[in-house]
Amino acid sequence: MLLYLLDLIGVAVFAVSGVLVAAASGMDLLGGVALAALTAIGGGTLRDVLLNRHPIFWVRDARYLLVILLAAALTMLYITFFPPPGNGLLIADALGLALFAISGAQVAEVAGLSPLIVVLMGTMTGTAGGVLRDVMAARVPLILRQDLYATAAIAGIVVYLILQKAGAPRSVAVIAGVVVILLMRLLAVVGGMHLPRLHLLPG
Repeated sequence: MLLYLLDLIGVAVFAVSGVLVAAASGMDLLGGVALAALTAIGGGTLRDVLLNRHPIFWVRDARYLLVILLAAALTMLYITFFPPPGNGLLIADALGLALFAISGAQVAEVAGLSPLIVVLMGTMTGTAGGVLRDVMAARVPLILRQDLYATAAIAGIVVYLILQKAGAPRSVAVIAGVVVILLMRLLAVVGGMHLPRLHLLPG
């Protein structure tokens, strides 16, 4: 149930971010819905294909699509009358990243895969939808221009796995992993925290 709720909330939040990007890019209503869906289910779809999980999660359970439509419609209605919050996209994207990274990790964990694959699948679930969204909107993906993006997902999943290994309740491990990802993204966005840059010595 916890995994399912994380998935639904992550789908809703990423759908919101898809609509915000569509609006900023001047797309029409259909474009907004399409971008919302691509953002919300892109990462999970790629995960399911790689893990050979069939039918894919949103084909098996149409409630995911209903959540996308509802979240997209409410977001479109809101931005018709009110300007979106200044950091609305970054907040929605950070929350979606946190929820999807942990839920994706849980899917791989339930499948009995190694910790390394769990981290990779969770990170991909959290980041791939946003990459597809930005590519379709002709934007440089956030993962390439925002520090501590995929790194935040990896750190949160590692914390989740360590707590699970230490015997912590799953709910505690999930919350801790989500909080770590959100805090790292906040530090990156607000405080400019980033990994060391690569530098080439002059030849």
